[in-house]
Amino acid sequence: MDSAEAAETNISSAPVDLRRVGAHPDHWYPVAWSHEVKKGQVVASSFAGEPIAIVRPQQGDVYALEDRCAHRQVPLSKGSVKDCRVHCCYHGWSYDASGKCDVPYIGKGKQPNGVRVYPSAECDGIIFIWPGSLPAAPPPASLGAAGDKAYKTRSFGRIVNCHYTFMHENLMDMNHQFLHIRTTGKVTPRYLGRRAGEGWMELDYTFARPDSKQPLGESLITGGFRSDASKPRDLMTIRTEYPHQTLRFFAGGGDVPALYVWLGYTPVDVEQRKNRSFIHLSVRRPKIPGVLDLAWPVLTWFTNRVFEEDRIIVELEQAAYDAQGADWNQEVFPPIRELRDLLSRNGRVMAARQA
Repeated sequence: MDSAEAAETNISSAPVDLRRVGAHPDHWYPVAWSHEVKKGQVVASSFAGEPIAIVRPQQGDVYALEDRCAHRQVPLSKGSVKDCRVHCCYHGWSYDASGKCDVPYIGKGKQPNGVRVYPSAECDGIIFIWPGSLPAAPPPASLGAAGDKAYKTRSFGRIVNCHYTFMHENLMDMNHQFLHIRTTGKVTPRYLGRRAGEGWMELDYTFARPDSKQPLGESLITGGFRSDASKPRDLMTIRTEYPHQTLRFFAGGGDVPALYVWLGYTPVDVEQRKNRSFIHLSVRRPKIPGVLDLAWPVLTWFTNRVFEEDRIIVELEQAAYDAQGADWNQEVFPPIRELRDLLSRNGRVMAARQA
């Protein structure tokens, strides 16, 4: 097996640098919000450095092509969409959803090869692609509670300058609540246990507030943490089901989530030091109509602030890794060590950096 083939294999049981483990391409990854690609438009995106043009024709479904015209390699995303084809801005070469090429100034029997097609799908306002080489699995049918009318959903995200594995660790390790103390007040997490299977694991937590009041934004989302052990505990379940994550919060012993969050992290650049995060945060509507809508600006401010605190800290982690040239982390929390192993086993080793 040569070095190129080795870079395309799953990770062995030998120790590896987790930050050199690429997101495995044989999965569905979010690449754009549906509203970003309007009818008759083509939009640029990427997966791990692969340029991708997302096309929404005037009629029919979204499709995705490699973002290079076969002629002079000009990005197709700089072109235009007419009917069901995307036209390169340079010479007018055009491509349909199958990637087949049409050149307007030569005969039909002399058409060149086309471009790569990426299987694509839309679900709950997000456009996904399948960037791998294996036949695509069925696309996601739902993303948390984003499609459930019993919930009000906030959809947000941005480019985060870190390897996607930092995102998984940050969300799953609720012991980092010290980071958010100025926003949330003092929260004491308690780890309850974990479950795991092939390609997934989930952790359970409960929380207490021994010395502080709950901020309004958090109360709107969860309905209130309970510190009295004699009452039913609230429960937070965080799950990594490779390559995505979910967070569910059950208030007061209920069996229906008061909060349901779906999160996807798509690597942007070749070295996967940046990811584009996609988040659906769904809050169950209370019985009184309109209350949640009135409170939505406060909830938006609160969730933006928490996400921003997390973004800053994971980007600092990435900066430390870059300065050290290796992963020096000393992880002491057993579930996060297990999570790191899961991410290693399910990812792909990236090619060695060029000197």
